[in-house]
Amino acid sequence: MCTYTTERLRVAGSGKGPGEWLRLRTATVYVDHPVHAMAGHTVNVDLADPDRGPAARVALELTAGSALDLVDAILDALAGVPAEVVDLDPGRMEGLRAARRGTRPAVGGP
Repeated sequence: MCTYTTERLRVAGSGKGPGEWLRLRTATVYVDHPVHAMAGHTVNVDLADPDRGPAARVALELTAGSALDLVDAILDALAGVPAEVVDLDPGRMEGLRAARRGTRPAVGGP
């Protein structure tokens, strides 16, 4: 089922596109039929530099489970470093750490 629910946000970073590194400025996230992945529906993420045209992008098609695993890995990586290392507000980092405590089972757990 396609809901056409799309989340768009500004991002700051870079990614390897077709043959070169790109300055990534936007992210578009949606669930839809994939173009390439072997699944009925995927979580699709387009990271782009809109100033350089539609080909200046990095595209992901992830199964729902893989997308959630990636979210967990990103949150765990951020929760493990001091706020000043990643230039985030200390209050936001403490909230992240508090939210992560005890929320994931150990690898191989239930």
